[in-house]
Formats: sequence, C-alpha cells, structure tokens
Amino acid sequence: MTGLAHLDVDGRTDLCLVRIRGEIDVSNAAEVSAEVEACMPNGTETLVIDLTETTYLDSAGVQFLYHLAQRLQGRRQHMRLVVPEEAPIRSVLELTAMQRMIPMDAQLAVG
Repeated sequence: MTGLAHLDVDGRTDLCLVRIRGEIDVSNAAEVSAEVEACMPNGTETLVIDLTETTYLDSAGVQFLYHLAQRLQGRRQHMRLVVPEEAPIRSVLELTAMQRMIPMDAQLAVG
C-alpha cells in the first residue's frame, strides 16, 4: 500500500470490515480498490468500509466506492460505509449523493 492510505481488515464469514486510514486520491485509488477486493472472502455477505480515519477523498476515491458497490450488488453482496458526521470527507460523499447507493452510518455498530 502507498504511504497515503493504510488498510486494516477484519474478515469474517458473513462480514468483512475494512478500515481505511489516510487519503484516497487519483494516485492510489486503483491500488486501494484492488486491496479491498482481494481481502474480501467470497462467502461474505456484507462489506463495511470504515472511513472514520480517512482524511481526504477526491473524485477517484468516490469513483472507487461507487464501482465497488456496483460490483458487489451484481454478486448479491452488500456494502455499507461508516463516516462520522464531523468527518472532512462526509460532505464530499453527501454532495455526490453516495448515500443513495451505499448506506452510510455515522459510527460503527458493534455487535
């Protein structure tokens, strides 16, 4: 992974949690996308991407999330985002109406 973003993965049978820390931009969006897809087990029903510690997201990052959600939907898998209300990237996601395609939670539900 580039120095801009770091992924922490917690993969289980029915849920895969990926925490992305740092920045997602045109220089690393393809690499982040490939890593997320590679770490998700085939039998996983839901992918949760925690963007709590993501400090920057440009249009390439938005495109990565959109395309990933489309691919998962085609495989009958689900995707959710965790983006706190005060996160700097939340306004970008709301401006692009990402919440219409991918459910967004303000905090990670433990359970």
